[in-house]
Amino acid sequence: MTVSSHIRALEAKHYALEKQLAAALAAPAADDLQIVGLKRKKLHIKDEIEQLKMQAV
Repeated sequence: MTVSSHIRALEAKHYALEKQLAAALAAPAADDLQIVGLKRKKLHIKDEIEQLKMQAV
């Protein structure tokens, strides 16, 4: 897997988590633990994307 394809895969995961997070926040009985977990995963993926982009330069 090339770096660029890995970045694209991570960006797709990040987008999917963003949609899940939006759905969880829109739910009337939002589970705070689930929301925090989604935010952490999303941030972790974002950090990984940034690291890969820095290495690719």
